[in-house]
Amino acid sequence: MAGTTLPTPLYGLYQERIGFSELMVTVVFAVYAFGVIGVLLLFGDVSDAVGRRPVLLCGLACAGASAVAFLAEQGLAWLFAGRLLSGFAAGLFTGTATAYVLELAPPGGRARAAFTATAANMGGLGCGPLLAGLLAQYAPRPLTLPFAVHLVLLAASFAVVRALPESVPGARPLRTARPRRPVLPAEVRGVFVPAGIAAFTGFALLGVFTSVTPAFLAQDLGVRNHAAVGLIVAAAFFASTGGQLLVPRLGTRRAVPLGCLVLIGGLGLLALSLATDALAPLVLAALVGGTGQGMTLRGAVGEVAAAAPDAHRGGVLSALFVVAYLGISVPVIGVGLLTGPLGLPDAGLVFTACMAALAAASGAFLLHRARASSSAAT
Repeated sequence: MAGTTLPTPLYGLYQERIGFSELMVTVVFAVYAFGVIGVLLLFGDVSDAVGRRPVLLCGLACAGASAVAFLAEQGLAWLFAGRLLSGFAAGLFTGTATAYVLELAPPGGRARAAFTATAANMGGLGCGPLLAGLLAQYAPRPLTLPFAVHLVLLAASFAVVRALPESVPGARPLRTARPRRPVLPAEVRGVFVPAGIAAFTGFALLGVFTSVTPAFLAQDLGVRNHAAVGLIVAAAFFASTGGQLLVPRLGTRRAVPLGCLVLIGGLGLLALSLATDALAPLVLAALVGGTGQGMTLRGAVGEVAAAAPDAHRGGVLSALFVVAYLGISVPVIGVGLLTGPLGLPDAGLVFTACMAALAAASGAFLLHRARASSSAAT
């Protein structure tokens, strides 16, 4: 997952080298999300049939091809190819890896396994910009070395995954895999919609941090240190991991609406930073918004996974991540389109207002649902 955010602090260097607008930055970023969504829609539940391990190995191969595309970069088309392949990799990883970790957990370790899966996802996403930023600022060949290091890490991951046992009984050969859309069993739908809205909003905040924040830091705040940019972006993902640690104490049912409330606080801080051109609120927005995103993500994954039948768990989790990755693409492109007529700060303010409204609606619905369930139980 680190490879999917590795280019984040490098977009400014690519803009100088190739020459393209801020809108194109958001489009290049969104190509990744569309790759994720396409794979999740067509192959989201394929690991339920052919097994978790071969799907993860295919994902690692796509990640390696993405790194090679960035290493061979000769123009904008190569960036699109690298981001699309990275999206394919993430699409193969998300639901499959989460289901795999849950199934490999020892008896009584399911809650810790759910945290491990989502923390590895968010932690990897945070390590990407941090690693690339440090190497771009303090090491030679800033557009080459980060992807070479990533290839080494992928090789090690490939060896580890090959050594793991398969967790799907009676898994069929990989060649029998066929495109099939994720299925939402009836028992999952009641919890899926509000959980999906919360995941959408949280991922939208992370999408803006990974695509637009580097330009805002450089153009409006004068922060051009690649390591600092990578650290600020990574802070949102690391805070997400911290937010996930709060969920066992709160319970998954309360974690999602409370996470929506924290998300609204993070969006408010982001709006303050955009309106005042101040760095401190932006850093706080990364920490607060990331915490809220982590609470909503782990709560949503826990609720949806608990409601899903074993035979459809991989597909159901993939469907949840489809909704989440729509949040990381559609609003980001919207910000890019508004940047031209409004400017980056005002475009960001429109985004924060829309996402805050979504988070408030999701949180209110889930609170009402929890109270109705409590009343029915008593």
